[in-house]
Amino acid sequence: QKNMLKMLRPLGACAGYRAPFAASSSLAKTTPVVGMRQQAFGQQQCMSASTNAVQPVTIKTPDGAMPGTDSYSVDPYNGKDAVSNGGRLAPGDPSRRAFAYFMMGSARFVYASVARLAVLKFVNYMNASADVLALASIEVPISGIPDGGCIVVKWRGKPVFIKKRTDEELADITAVDWKTLRDPQSDKARRIKEELLVVLGVCTHLGCVPISNAGDYKGGWFCPCHGSHYDASARIRKGPAPLNLE
Repeated sequence: QKNMLKMLRPLGACAGYRAPFAASSSLAKTTPVVGMRQQAFGQQQCMSASTNAVQPVTIKTPDGAMPGTDSYSVDPYNGKDAVSNGGRLAPGDPSRRAFAYFMMGSARFVYASVARLAVLKFVNYMNASADVLALASIEVPISGIPDGGCIVVKWRGKPVFIKKRTDEELADITAVDWKTLRDPQSDKARRIKEELLVVLGVCTHLGCVPISNAGDYKGGWFCPCHGSHYDASARIRKGPAPLNLE
């Protein structure tokens, strides 16, 4: 056994030979190495006469560490194992264009939807409420109005005059040159039907309510507060009121 160990020591120094992972006394007992041959340049070549000689295996790992040990690790961010950008694709890489376009398109769609919803909410907020819309129009029966009579109805909290005019009243208002009036307006522009007149019953002076079938003009209105007189077409003819009844 001592003779065999003496022969293994020069084997480790031979050029081109690497010892196995572990050399035990049992391996030394069963390794039948018989000798060495001296080469021309003074180097020694190891020779084995056995056909069952164990050849060394070289495993290339980072820093020479063996797999499975604590010292074995691959760091893709530092050292010789580092890869470009930590293994991630660089910004603006052509292979990322499809994903980038998809994300930008999705974000723009969301922004447009939110903007549309905000506009619709604002418009709906500015619209009149249901109770106001319900009072926007009223229906009034006019078959019961006598000739020359006037009824007062309430619309949006304001009085409205509905007058059924007689032929004498119509002749009186058409005999006047409307262009010479304070607020020039023809009777035709103020009514839908010739015999019916619908106006807002609020004096254009200070907002009083005139009295129907009163004043200096036949079938007209008179405001007793400040003395404004309107004719049967509700046009201002006398007094401080600046405009005709609406």
